[in-house]
Amino acid sequence: MIHDEKTNDNKEIVQSLEMTAPEAITAKRTFKDRTAFLRDPKFYKVLVLGQLLSLCITGTNVTTTKLGMSYNFAAPTTQTFLVYASLAIVYNSYAIYKRGIRGWLLQFWRRGIYYFILGAIDVEGNYFVVKAYQYTSLLSAMLLNCWSTPVCMILSFFIMKIRYRWLQYVGVVIALGGMGMLIASDVMEGKDYAALDAVKGDLFCLLGATLYGFSNVGEELMARKHPLYEVIGMFTFFATFINFVQLMILERNEFSAFAGNPEAIGMVIVYTVCMFILYSLAPVMFRLGSAVLYNLSLLTCNFYGLIFGIGLFGYHITIMYPFAYVVIILGIAIYHIFPTPEPAIGSFDKETAEKERIELMQGHQKKNAESLEQQNEVVVVIHNEDTQEITPTATSK
Repeated sequence: MIHDEKTNDNKEIVQSLEMTAPEAITAKRTFKDRTAFLRDPKFYKVLVLGQLLSLCITGTNVTTTKLGMSYNFAAPTTQTFLVYASLAIVYNSYAIYKRGIRGWLLQFWRRGIYYFILGAIDVEGNYFVVKAYQYTSLLSAMLLNCWSTPVCMILSFFIMKIRYRWLQYVGVVIALGGMGMLIASDVMEGKDYAALDAVKGDLFCLLGATLYGFSNVGEELMARKHPLYEVIGMFTFFATFINFVQLMILERNEFSAFAGNPEAIGMVIVYTVCMFILYSLAPVMFRLGSAVLYNLSLLTCNFYGLIFGIGLFGYHITIMYPFAYVVIILGIAIYHIFPTPEPAIGSFDKETAEKERIELMQGHQKKNAESLEQQNEVVVVIHNEDTQEITPTATSK
C-alpha cells in the first residue's frame, strides 16, 4: 500500500514537471539567451560569406553598367555564356577526378532531368532580370527584384518544410525596409531614369525575380543532398548548352560586335570572375544558412555599388546609405535571434556523403549481385524440382 502511494506521488510529480516544462523554458530565456547567436561562429561565417557574395553581385552590376554606358553593349545571354562554360569545365572535371567517368555518367542518368530544369530556370532568370533594366525604370527594377526573397520563403515553406517563427518574418521585413531606404536615397539623388515600356519591364523583372527564387531554392535542395561539385557542375553543364542555343537565336549580332572589342572583352572577363566566385560560394551559403539568408545578404549590394560608383560614375553619397546598410544587417541579425530553422530534409554531412557514394558508386554492383543471387535461386529451385520428380520414379522401380 505504501509502495502504491509513493508510485502515485512520483507520477504526479512527473506530470506536473511535464506540464510546466514549456513555461519554465520560456521563463528561462533571458536576454543573454536571445543574443546567444552573437557568440556562435556560424553566425559570423554566414554574415561574412553573405557580404562577400554581395560584393560579387556588386562587381557584376558595375561591369554590366560600364558595358552599357561606355560600350553600348547589352547582351545578357552573351555575358553569362562564359560564366556557365567555365563553371561546367572546372566542376565537371573535378567530379570526374573524384568519381571517375562511370560515376559522372551515373549522375546524368539518375538526376540529369532535375539539373536540366534547374539550369534552364537559372538561364532565363538572368536573362529576364537584365532585360528588364532596358524597359522599366531603375526604381521599379530594384523594388521588384526584392520579390525573390518572399518567393524563397514561400517555396522553402512548402518544398523543404521549413517553419519560420514570427521574429524571422520581422527580420526579413526590416531588411527589406533597409533596401527601401537605399532606393529612396537613389530617387532623391535623381538616379532613376525614365521607363521605355514600364509594363513590359516590370513583368520581365517580376518573372526574373520569381525564377531566381525557384533557382535558389532548387539549388539549396540539391546542395543539401549531394556534393557541391556535382550540383554546380551538373546544372551549369546544361545551362551552358541552353545559354548557347539562346545566344545563337537572339544575340548573334551582339556576339559578333562584342568579339571585335577587346575592352568590352576585358569587362566581361571581370564579370565572369565575379560570377564564378558567386556561383561557387552560393551553395555553401545555402548549406550554412538558406536561400532566404542568401537573398537577404544580397540586399547590401547597392551600398557597395555606391562606393564603386563614386569613382567610376560620379555618384554622391547620402546620409541614408550608411543607415540603410545598418538596418539591413540588423534585419539579418534579428532573423538569427531564434535558432534559424532547419529544413526537414536535413543537410549534407559525412553520413549523407557516404550514403551518396555507396548509392552512386556501388549501386550498379549491388544490382548485379542481386541479379546473380536471383539466378542462383532459380537454378536451385529448378534443380530441386528435377530431383523431386526423379526420386519417386527410382523408388517405384
